[in-house]
Amino acid sequence: MPNDSRPRSLPHRLLVLATGNWLARGYLAVFALSLLVMFLLPESGFAMSFLLLTAPLSLLTMVLPFGPGTEGGGAVEVLAIGFWAAWLLLCAFVNAAVLGALLQRSATSASTGFRKPSPPVSDLPEREETGTAHPASPRLRRTRALLAPAVDNWLARGYLAVVAASLGFFLVAVYLLPDPGFAAIWPTMTTAPLGVVALLVPSPVEWTSSLAWLSPLVFSAEAALSGLFNAVLLGRLARMLRARETPPAA
Repeated sequence: MPNDSRPRSLPHRLLVLATGNWLARGYLAVFALSLLVMFLLPESGFAMSFLLLTAPLSLLTMVLPFGPGTEGGGAVEVLAIGFWAAWLLLCAFVNAAVLGALLQRSATSASTGFRKPSPPVSDLPEREETGTAHPASPRLRRTRALLAPAVDNWLARGYLAVVAASLGFFLVAVYLLPDPGFAAIWPTMTTAPLGVVALLVPSPVEWTSSLAWLSPLVFSAEAALSGLFNAVLLGRLARMLRARETPPAA
């Protein structure tokens, strides 16, 4: 009798998460619609919306020397466009898998939360009498549990390292270099799509000349929060993939 409990391959687990619930499938439908808009309405303001939908991974193609516009003959151009299209589809499926893992994790927590037994009331006076340290507050425990996926796996930690490097380069360019240029594009790209919103938040600060020096710090804080949010989502995806990889006990 074949063993169906053996761990699946990584592409299969990603595909299951990317198509396993309504949130992931809805995201893929919106992505497909954005591609249709790109082909049918290339001059509209929504023609490049597929890049924002597949951010931040899709924005890496902007710094790669191999993609649309590559020169070198017909075969090289076809190969470059094919690589770009395959990378774009991979980015869409990774984002869909992140959303699928998020929804599946939330559903699992909701279904198991009501079955968690509460500590006996008789134990509370005994703990107070023995002088043991009080546990962390429920709000602090919830915050730790919420942020734990951002630091307990290599995928999220690696992403946070990239975000930290981009923010460090941005701050050095703004405060130490004579011409920062477009240094803000790096943290914006690494923390997209919320990083794009973070780019707009410091604008009111820039209107006040006395507070102009504060604008890079406000942007950095917003980008850091955006990166932390993305890291939590990536961590949830890594947890879900790890859980599917571990075979159930006999």
